[in-house]
Amino acid sequence: MQLYNTLSAEERARLIDEAGKERLTLSFYAYAKIEDPKKFRDDLFIAWNALDALGRIYVAHEGINAQMSVPADQFEAFRDTLEVYDFMKGIRLNVAVEQDNHSFLKLTIKVRNKIVADGLNDETFDVTNKGVHLKAKEFNDLLEDPNTIVVDFRNHYESEVGHFEGAITPDVENFRESLPIINEQLQDFKEDKNLLMYCTGGIRCEKASAYFKHQGFKNVFQLEGGIIEYTRQIKEEGIASKFIGKNFVFDHRLGERITDDIIAQCHQCGKPCDNHTNCANDACHLLFIQCDECKAAMENCCSTECQGIIHLPWEEQVELRKGLQVGNKVFRKGKSEALKFKKSGDLPDKPLAKAEIKDIRQKIKVKKTLVGKAEHYFSKSKIAQFLIENNELSVGDKVLISGPTTGDQEVTVSQIFVNGSFSDVAKPGEQITFELPFRVRLSDKLYKILDTENA
Repeated sequence: MQLYNTLSAEERARLIDEAGKERLTLSFYAYAKIEDPKKFRDDLFIAWNALDALGRIYVAHEGINAQMSVPADQFEAFRDTLEVYDFMKGIRLNVAVEQDNHSFLKLTIKVRNKIVADGLNDETFDVTNKGVHLKAKEFNDLLEDPNTIVVDFRNHYESEVGHFEGAITPDVENFRESLPIINEQLQDFKEDKNLLMYCTGGIRCEKASAYFKHQGFKNVFQLEGGIIEYTRQIKEEGIASKFIGKNFVFDHRLGERITDDIIAQCHQCGKPCDNHTNCANDACHLLFIQCDECKAAMENCCSTECQGIIHLPWEEQVELRKGLQVGNKVFRKGKSEALKFKKSGDLPDKPLAKAEIKDIRQKIKVKKTLVGKAEHYFSKSKIAQFLIENNELSVGDKVLISGPTTGDQEVTVSQIFVNGSFSDVAKPGEQITFELPFRVRLSDKLYKILDTENA
């Protein structure tokens, strides 16, 4: 029986676009005793593959940790697959604040020793003796208490773009590093301070709160459902957000905006910015913050060295990568000397700028028509390839290229290659290429702008 993906990310993205159905990005976790993680994994794969559910899931003897993309019309059927297991009956599903149909493009379920790499020996303390769970309003109230210490149990690249006011934000690369650092830092406050902790979806705090109670902390509290659930509650109940900035997420989007505060800087020029990207050099793949201007000038690269590499013939790039950890094995997160404006550790609460919140009526203000979709980007020649699906495209047309990572980019078409030859007009069904100053993705759509007077 087939229990693995056979489609590439590109093929999956194309199928999602062709299906034309909305998808929901969500996450959940559960600590439970699972006797046979391998069988559990296989059973989940069969059930979820049938529903076209995608995502990154870890299972272990101690439970499950999942970040997923599910067709909206299969949401209840997906929930039914969880209800089969007693420990997941009524489980909270953290639905993303911002949706993207391409957040996950594969179904990957892995058996691990632990569902979160915490470096702890669970036999040495009671993992069920957790802290008090707080809802959004309760969390806000305790934040106002001068006797409270609030700690961010996420990594430096997460807290840099958004965190709770006054939070301790450890300069760490992973959860495992943060536990001993925070324990040592707060040794003098075990008896009389409220230790208030939070993370993205709540799973890291489940283990951390038990660990810190074992370490002697008397008053331990945690944000129920993490930042994702906190955001849902403050929106529904009209509560003021004590979280400022963006919530980093581990999928294609790389972030959900919670408030319009920008508290981070472009790592290359210092301009207020909180958009993460990965270096276009596949042998680097560094995660860093890059503004639109630097993205265009540096061609999505973290350094001039990497920018030079992406212009080499593909065979030479492959040769340079031999012996290196590349692709999904690269986890360098903003720790490069090439980045001049990197900040971590003690982070400011004061915003550097305000983000432009997109007006949902903007679609009315910019009149446009869908022409086609992106198929490929040739980095050396800065050429993008598109498939024309609707209408015609002519030299001189102003177009909008739009996607979750690319954003909204307007350019004027000066030359068109149609099926390999110069042409003034491209028609539906034809494959075209033209020059662009930025990289496109398979999720990008090509629109012809009809009117910009009211934009």
